Amino acid sequence: MVALDLPGQGLSRMGTRARCSLRPMADDIVALCAAEGWQPAAIIGHSAGGALALRMSQKMTAPDGQPPRIIGLNAALAPFDGIAGWLFPILAKMLVLNPLVPRLFSLSSGNPARVRKLIEGTGSTLKPEGLALYTRLIGDKDHVDATLRMMAQWDLTSLLDDLPNIAAQVTLIAADGDNAVPPETSVNAAAKMRNAQVIHLAGLGHLAHEEDPDRVAGVIRTALTDLAPGP
Repeated sequence: MVALDLPGQGLSRMGTRARCSLRPMADDIVALCAAEGWQPAAIIGHSAGGALALRMSQKMTAPDGQPPRIIGLNAALAPFDGIAGWLFPILAKMLVLNPLVPRLFSLSSGNPARVRKLIEGTGSTLKPEGLALYTRLIGDKDHVDATLRMMAQWDLTSLLDDLPNIAAQVTLIAADGDNAVPPETSVNAAAKMRNAQVIHLAGLGHLAHEEDPDRVAGVIRTALTDLAPGP
């Protein structure tokens, strides 16, 4: 298994601030895999990572000669509803234009009480050590800067239009308590793809894999086992 941070997020560096949108990030991760000689049989993506995984599946070949299998966990495969659909990207763009915003955001939001409220707003409940890690992450202005830039440049229009052309075998795992990406998002996206199924998880939220990693890992293993081998 290879686990990586998106460009500029976590402990990675941002190559260029203009490549934080869906297609460039997918291209950059595919290029990284090629440079390292990685040929994944499956790609697992959480939230925005689910959209990235689907884009990557169109540019990669698994060892069996087929596109890599895709597991999307609470995959963000729908635009924001209503006014947020156009207001949020504009707001994010305004924020990243001011170099002080990431620092101010990290200073104001990187405290335990606000982080707990933020996490609970997604429908998830984490243990103290998990909340401590998020507090550290949100307190990192570089991570906040990269995340705001990704949000400002994020556009799913092309991917959503292309869902019927996705050739990969796809499993979308949807937590029923997810307040950030409702389960219907996975259901609606799967209905548009050739070979997709949805698995529902009861009692978990957007960060299901952090709330109950053993349970989610078991669902992923079963999903990969159930996916039919390529011809």
